[in-house]
Amino acid sequence: MRALAEVHKTMSYEVMLKRIYAPIEDHDGTRVLVDRLCPSGLSPSFLALNEWYPEIAPASQLCRQYRQQKISQSLFLERYRRELKACPDKLLPLMRFARAGRVTLLTAAREIEDSHLPVIKELALSALEGEDASDREFCSSPCLAHTLPTSQR
Repeated sequence: MRALAEVHKTMSYEVMLKRIYAPIEDHDGTRVLVDRLCPSGLSPSFLALNEWYPEIAPASQLCRQYRQQKISQSLFLERYRRELKACPDKLLPLMRFARAGRVTLLTAAREIEDSHLPVIKELALSALEGEDASDREFCSSPCLAHTLPTSQR
């Protein structure tokens, strides 16, 4: 059991961020578009996507407020972070991809660092680390309790 815990301790996940217009590379791994809309004039098959996951993109109203400069970038990112934390299951598909190998999150946004991608990456990696930490916790199986002497139950 100790060796298993050590393996989990050293697990790291590769989640890359990239513009959808950047060249497709062999080392991209699983390519996932995480925008609500597919870029104009480009079909998902042309983009060599493994997955298009619009459900994880920020809510349309939140994006509209940000584009119209009704809210600041920091407020946009804060509200989006809250959106994802309220629905953590949205991260599950990305977590599965990350457990299988490198994942490249794709967006049409001009400035990746100002987009929603860093928030997705941060929360997905945090959730993966949380799962790994809980896997390292030792617990006894309740189905074995009947094998213990009564005095030890």
